[in-house]
Amino acid sequence: MSSLLEQLIDALRVLPGVGQKSAQRMAYHVLERGREGGARLATALADAVEKIGHCQRCRDFSETPVCPTCSSAARDAQTLCVVETPADRLAIEQATGFRGFYFVLQGRLSPLDGIGPHELGLDLLGARLAEGEVQELIIATNPTVEGEATSHYLAQIARQHGVRPSRPAHGLPLGGELEYVDRGTLSHAFGSRSEVA
Repeated sequence: MSSLLEQLIDALRVLPGVGQKSAQRMAYHVLERGREGGARLATALADAVEKIGHCQRCRDFSETPVCPTCSSAARDAQTLCVVETPADRLAIEQATGFRGFYFVLQGRLSPLDGIGPHELGLDLLGARLAEGEVQELIIATNPTVEGEATSHYLAQIARQHGVRPSRPAHGLPLGGELEYVDRGTLSHAFGSRSEVA
């Protein structure tokens, strides 16, 4: 049987980027100097795990059956942005003026990992597109091999429902210099160039 300290260290290692040494430092900090903060953290974690689920409409994290974004009448129902993760949705929401709705895949197609269309909720997405209100599906998956494969699959679903698929531009960063851009990014940007208006 592990000691409570060993159990705490092992529990902290479930967090991304936290190895044995980092988990030990965190555990010792909580026990030496931050017991009140540790108790708050434990309560917040327990509440979040118990009370946060997924929105029935977009699959984002939500404390209610339908999240506040999906409940908003101020959103543009003709545009739907598909993202891989809740963090991607938040990044778009904070950095852009996008006022449409979202659909969160909670991953990307990866047959080797057992992640197919069902695990990503694509049946729910198809039903949403079949309602006929969405005119444009913005596919904002990451530009990885799996993200690109997922993007192509989503574009096919959109076209089957008469919805125009689109993809955010990828390529050169604003303010970047060509000599410092990696080959893959430069090649993709060059291949998808557009006419100057």
